[in-house]
Amino acid sequence: MGIDLAGEFKPLNIALLTVSDSRGPEQDTSGQFLADNLLEAGHHLAARRILPDDVYLIRALIAHWIADPSVHAVLITGGTGFSERDSTPEAVGPLLDKTVDGFGEEFRRLSAAEIASSTIQSRAFGGLSNHTVIFCLPGSTGACRTGWNGILRNQLDSRHSPCNFAGLVLRKPDKPLHRVNEQIATRATN
Repeated sequence: MGIDLAGEFKPLNIALLTVSDSRGPEQDTSGQFLADNLLEAGHHLAARRILPDDVYLIRALIAHWIADPSVHAVLITGGTGFSERDSTPEAVGPLLDKTVDGFGEEFRRLSAAEIASSTIQSRAFGGLSNHTVIFCLPGSTGACRTGWNGILRNQLDSRHSPCNFAGLVLRKPDKPLHRVNEQIATRATN
């Protein structure tokens, strides 16, 4: 079990969102960590954005990425805690076709070794929508490191066995994005 280096690596197009009311590009160490590591692993950074913790902005952007046939995975950092403004689960949850319950469970298990019982306050979670896998991590760089090194690096690698998400998301139907925008516009006028 693990990585079969003799197998074929199939890079994924991964979009990255940092949810923060206070961070700009220079302060986004968590997003930078994820961007650097996904590129180092051989994947492509399909898009990268920073948005304030606003349910509707987050939901709109993620819905756009889910509809984009070239985006295989979405990584989100931030907005998963319990403060008044933390709303990533509420924004993304309604968009999911299926949840990956094991992601949050495993993240909290790994995190407990680093932050003990404080890990129970993490609402890290994962899911699948339109053949796009979505993983939501806390906003700290340490949490992103835990999630990437402990779970995501392997689960996004097509060579990881006995299973991974790469094979699933690489079967995403190829619908031109302009057709999605046309359909939205057409249905909005009817």
